[in-house]
Amino acid sequence: MELSARQKQIIQIVQKNQPISGTKIAKQLNLSRATLRNDFAILTMTGILDARPKVGYFYVGHEVTPLLADYLYKISIDKLMIEPVLINKETTIDEAVTQLFMHDVGSLYVVDQQKRLLGLLSRKDLLRATMNAVNTSTTPVALIMTRMPNVITITEHATVLQAGQRLTTHEVDSLPIVAADNVTVIGKITKTIIMRYFIEEGLHI
Repeated sequence: MELSARQKQIIQIVQKNQPISGTKIAKQLNLSRATLRNDFAILTMTGILDARPKVGYFYVGHEVTPLLADYLYKISIDKLMIEPVLINKETTIDEAVTQLFMHDVGSLYVVDQQKRLLGLLSRKDLLRATMNAVNTSTTPVALIMTRMPNVITITEHATVLQAGQRLTTHEVDSLPIVAADNVTVIGKITKTIIMRYFIEEGLHI
């Protein structure tokens, strides 16, 4: 983790004047304390500074730990993945809608008998089929799903950062996690899971 020039200035000020309040630090930098809020949070969270109520900031002297980069960002998604909801290509649209709402998910993965990924069915796919007056009680999902290789996937040993980048780059809410053969579905990772992970870990730092 690389400190900004301003964060380095804050450290120098604290080293020379500790204990010193955040207001006094801000005054020396000709900035408001609110402007420095994120900088103070980062410096205390990483163990460089310590803060005591009604006293001020102290320099602790810890080097920036690899916690945020090496632990938070580099954990593999096999530790976070959840069970996906799988259906076969003969499943009707009506049955798929039932599965979607029963499991409260945003997408279903269409697989063959060996759990090899054939396609993906999203809420939008189902909504589009309904609006297009398709006979949802008899039409199989194979006719409306997004087919491989157009489904964005990720492998179980990818990092949470790589998963997050892929989710945002392709503007999708979830990714099927596949085995080393790149087709066998073994799990699922979502934006919500990643967000929850960072929040829970952050609360324990």
